[in-house]
Amino acid sequence: MTATETPPVAEPVLRKPSVRRKLVPYWLLLPGILWLLVFFALPLVYQASTSVQTGSLEQGFEVTWHFQTYWDAIAEYYPHFLRSLLYAGTATVLCLLLGYPLAYLIAFKAGRWRNLLLVLVIAPFFTSFLIRTLAWKTILADGGPVVEVLNTIGFLDVTSWLGMTEGDRVLATPLAVVTGLTYNFLPFMVLPLYTSLERIDPRLHEAAGDLYAKPRTVFRRVTFPLSMPGVVSGTLLTFIPASGDYVNAELLGSTDTRMVGNVIQSQFLRVLDYPTAAALSFILMAVVLIMVTVYIRRAGTEDLV
Repeated sequence: MTATETPPVAEPVLRKPSVRRKLVPYWLLLPGILWLLVFFALPLVYQASTSVQTGSLEQGFEVTWHFQTYWDAIAEYYPHFLRSLLYAGTATVLCLLLGYPLAYLIAFKAGRWRNLLLVLVIAPFFTSFLIRTLAWKTILADGGPVVEVLNTIGFLDVTSWLGMTEGDRVLATPLAVVTGLTYNFLPFMVLPLYTSLERIDPRLHEAAGDLYAKPRTVFRRVTFPLSMPGVVSGTLLTFIPASGDYVNAELLGSTDTRMVGNVIQSQFLRVLDYPTAAALSFILMAVVLIMVTVYIRRAGTEDLV
């Protein structure tokens, strides 16, 4: 080899990852998997076995594979299931109608006030769920200023005709329960919507404007389709817990507005009929799971925020 010739470059040797390095991702997943097994899978299996038991608290319960409990629960409490889905669906729609403009304002128009508005959205989380619901019991009290205003503008006449209120009374009516659900779960709608809207590239709006698209067209053809992951996430995070909620119906409603969550709570803690309570829980979980699956497929997106 002469002085002008360059020495040959040695080819890099690719080393195969060691067995220990291959196992690192699994070790990182292990705490989460153990958490799910201990606090989700095992209680779920225990509740499944409880739902097919017979007996009483005094004599003890025994697994007899009594699936008739499921049919009896559906036959007796199907109005509560329908009422729960109706209240949860109504509250979810209201949260979407109220939350989307708010999330849009925070994402695109808030400017330097964005962080303050986000703090105000999550401010209800600084107090307990129970205290927030009890506050609405005071706000909607009979003869209070809110009820008087609603009665003056004729709003209660419309809601009475729809069966949501009774006369000039708001408490212990479906309207009070839906109002409590809407307020308590509104942040679960706003935050995913804001995250989805904030990800939209502003240049897309500028491009649509350069093509002489009107603001309404820009929203319909650009903004809303790109925010669908947030819409889907927000509606799921609102509807799923609202359908199983029992606090709002317990504090703001009456015996005529009881949801399936109230029945489950009563069967577990008062009646002490554990098999029926477990069966009701599984029926609710199955119904919600089917509805969520169909909804995600119809929504056309699985990219959840």
